Amino acid sequence: MTDRLWEFVTFAYPNIKYVVLGSILLSISSAVVGCFTFLKKKALLGDVISHAVLPGICLSFIVSGSKNPFLLIIGASITGWISIVAMDYIVRSSKIKEDTATGLSLSVFFGIGILLLTYIQHSGNAAQTGLDTFLFGNAAALIGEDLIAFSLIAVIILVVVYFFYKEFKLISFDTQFANTLGLPVRTLELILTSITVLAVVTGIQAVGVVLMAAMLITPAAAARFWTNRLSIMLTLAAIFGAFSGITGAYISYASPSMPTGPWIVMVLSIIALISFFFAPGKGILIRVFKQYQNQRKFLGENLLKVFYTLGESNQNFLSYRSQEELMAKRAFKESTLAKGLTRLSREGFVTHHRAQWALTKEGYEKGKRIVRLHRMWELYLTEYLKIAPDHVHEDAESIEHVITPELELRLERLLDHPSVDPHKAPIPQKQQPIINNEQ
Repeated sequence: MTDRLWEFVTFAYPNIKYVVLGSILLSISSAVVGCFTFLKKKALLGDVISHAVLPGICLSFIVSGSKNPFLLIIGASITGWISIVAMDYIVRSSKIKEDTATGLSLSVFFGIGILLLTYIQHSGNAAQTGLDTFLFGNAAALIGEDLIAFSLIAVIILVVVYFFYKEFKLISFDTQFANTLGLPVRTLELILTSITVLAVVTGIQAVGVVLMAAMLITPAAAARFWTNRLSIMLTLAAIFGAFSGITGAYISYASPSMPTGPWIVMVLSIIALISFFFAPGKGILIRVFKQYQNQRKFLGENLLKVFYTLGESNQNFLSYRSQEELMAKRAFKESTLAKGLTRLSREGFVTHHRAQWALTKEGYEKGKRIVRLHRMWELYLTEYLKIAPDHVHEDAESIEHVITPELELRLERLLDHPSVDPHKAPIPQKQQPIINNEQ
C-alpha cells in the first residue's frame, strides 16, 4: 500500500498524472459553476445538460469518424446548449411548468443519444470502441489530449467566473433587482448557461452522463452548509471538488477494479453528508443540539418564573416548595420537572432540603428578570400593537427567553419604567429587595 501511495504521489506513470490532474480540473470547474446553478435553484439543470450532450457526442463521431476530444466537446456543447434553450422556450411559450419541461428535455435528448449510440455500435466502424463509456465514464482512459482539453475549458470557466463574479452573484440572488439596475440579465444567464454546459461536457468522459449532475451540485450543496458568503462558498466547493478528485483517483489506482468517476461522487457524497450533519450553525445534528439546549434553558427559566410567582402571593420568594406545588402552578411532567430542578441545583439557582426546593439569591434575581420581561412585553403589545390583554400571554411566553439586556433597557425607556402589566400584576423592579421569610 505504501509503494502504491508513493507511486501515486510521484506520478510514477504518465497515466496517473492524466487521471489525477484531469479529475481535479473537472471537479473544480464543475463545483464553481455548480454554486451559481445551486443558488438559482436550478439543480436539475446539470442533469438535463449531462443527458443532452450524448447526441452531440454521437453526431460529432458520425461526422468526423474519430474520438478527437475537441470535436466531441464541440458537438456535446452544441446539443447541451440547445437542450437548455429548448427547455426555456417551452416554459416561456406554453403553460408547461419548468419541472415538466426539464423532464421533457432530458428524456427526449437522452433518447436521441441512445438511438445514435446504438446506430454507431452497429455501423461496423472500429473507431467507435469505447464510445459507450460516455454513459458511465472512464477516467482511467484519460490521455494527454484529454488533459489539454480539460485545462483549456477549466481556465475558460474560471476566467469567466472571475470577470462576471458580481453579475453572476446578483442574478443568482435577485434577478429583479439586476433588471432594475439595467444589467443585461438574459445575456448574463446565457453566459452562465454556456459555462455550465462546458463544465458538464468536460466531466462526461470521466464520470459519465449518469453521475455528472452530482459533480455539479453536490460540492455546492455541501459548501452552502458552512458559510453564508458566496466567495467562501465558491472556495469551499472548489476544495471539496479537488479533494474528491484526488481521493477518487487514488482509490481507483490502489484498487484497479474500482472506477474513478463513481468514487469521486462517493467521496463528494460523504463530504456532503458530513456537512449536512456536522456543519456549525446549519448542520442537522448541531441544530438538534441547539434546540435541546434551548429547551433546557426555557425549562429552567420557566421553573424559576414559577418559583417567583408563587412567592408573590405572600412575598416569601425564598420559601421551600414541593414538586406538587410547582406542578399545581404550571403543568410540568414529573420527570421533566425533576430533571429541571436537578440542573438548576447544579447551576446554583435553587437549593433543596429533603423533598422540597427553594430559590437561591441568584435564582431569585433570574426568576425576577424573566417575570419582568414577560410582563413588560405584554404591556408593550397592548399599548403599541393594540392587542387585547387576553391575547398577549402566549407571545410573551416565547419572547421572554430571548430578550437581550439592550432590548430590555429600550423597553423600559419606551414604556416609561412601568410598574404594572395589562393584567394589573406588578412588574418587578431591578432593585426590588428580597423579602426572606423562609418557612
